[in-house]
Amino acid sequence: MNHFYLIAVCSGAAIATQAAMNAQLGQLLGSPLLASSVAFGSALLFAVLAVLVSSHSPPSREALEAVPIHLWFGGGILSAFGISMFYFLIPKIGMGQLMALALTGQLLVAMLAGHFSWFNAPHRPIDAMSGLGVLALVAGVSLINRGA
Repeated sequence: MNHFYLIAVCSGAAIATQAAMNAQLGQLLGSPLLASSVAFGSALLFAVLAVLVSSHSPPSREALEAVPIHLWFGGGILSAFGISMFYFLIPKIGMGQLMALALTGQLLVAMLAGHFSWFNAPHRPIDAMSGLGVLALVAGVSLINRGA
């Protein structure tokens, strides 16, 4: 197995674990948005620490100015929405159901991003096999969420 695949699986496990922990935090604090703020604040702290200890040099002023405005803020807006909704929905529909549905949304958008090379994603056309995979995914999510 490619070690990048293992890292990807571990990353997914980390996302599911942090979502459950922060959903509980949101319940205890009475606000999924406050839990999101705490999560993003601590993530910022750890990300800045990682940048400080990494060997990467900071980007040039020209590189910073070349970044389109939607890339500075779009990811943050989508992250705040997605993460806050996770924390809001886990107590309502359960972690397994939410992760299955969220993964469906992630994979569908990822396939479209690859097909159309959005955000400089490597081009990967949607073909019959990937279409079959989507049908299998939807069937699997339906089975996971049966009776929910």
